[in-house]
Amino acid sequence: MSEFDNLSIMKQRRRIAVHGVAHDPGGRVLLVPGAGDAGPDGDEPDGWHLPGGVIEHGERPADAVVRTYREQTGLDVKVLTVRNVRADVVRRAAAGVAVHTDRVIYAVTVAGSTLRNGGAAPAPPAEWVGPERLGERPLAPYVAEGLALPVTESEILVEAEPDIDPARRTVQRFAAYGLVTDPADRLLLCRIAPGYPGAGTWHLPGGGTDFGEQATAGLLRELAEEADQKGRVIRLLDVSDFRNPAAMGPEGYPMDWQTVRVLYRVEVDEPVTPRVTEAAGGSTADAAWFRRAELHRLRLNQFARSSIGSHLV
Repeated sequence: MSEFDNLSIMKQRRRIAVHGVAHDPGGRVLLVPGAGDAGPDGDEPDGWHLPGGVIEHGERPADAVVRTYREQTGLDVKVLTVRNVRADVVRRAAAGVAVHTDRVIYAVTVAGSTLRNGGAAPAPPAEWVGPERLGERPLAPYVAEGLALPVTESEILVEAEPDIDPARRTVQRFAAYGLVTDPADRLLLCRIAPGYPGAGTWHLPGGGTDFGEQATAGLLRELAEEADQKGRVIRLLDVSDFRNPAAMGPEGYPMDWQTVRVLYRVEVDEPVTPRVTEAAGGSTADAAWFRRAELHRLRLNQFARSSIGSHLV
């Protein structure tokens, strides 16, 4: 029996974290050992980690990695580019909770200050580790993948009730979207259904990821549900966020939504006529392929417009 076979009887919690990969002039990478809430009864997987931490509500991911890196190591860093995105699930058996963490991993460079440990609270010492010594360290899975080292991929899809406060008014959401094209260089777009923010506008295919689901897997699932297409993820393009402090959706009352959005480049080798296949009540009304010359006449939402302008046109 897998250690995750009984997750369906556990409460599900989700959070979004950011981490930075920094190298010194000698090619060493800065790592921190797991501590505090790490381990099988905490929120973090075992092993050595990249400096970083959880995003506060409304905080931009790139700002969060600068803040958490400084808090954990005392170092000021400058964000260079987004490097990887990965999710993991840690089972807290004693608490009856499974914690899903979506992690955004940035390449950063140290801009100043002196390495210290603990920040405002005691913590194990950070350490610069050379490539020849990485094999001596048990690395958390997201660290191994972020450093392009071998890692065993694991999908943990669980049907269980999320641990959600029914009176909540603040929500963080993690979502994956795609700039999706076919061999004819047409672009796939989806129209937002009535009753959802942005109703009637054309949006990029994609949406929120499920518990235990990697961002790329969630995007390909959404592509099948929203447009009946089978795609290939080519590369990671960007990570951004959007906050609507008074979004009116199916809940019937305003909620403060922050969505962290991962953007990928996707190709569909054998396009078919788009068809919405997701269950009734979904946020997608319909989908269609468009030639680039047709885009100017469409009501694109801001995210679709800026993504196309920055990465496709």
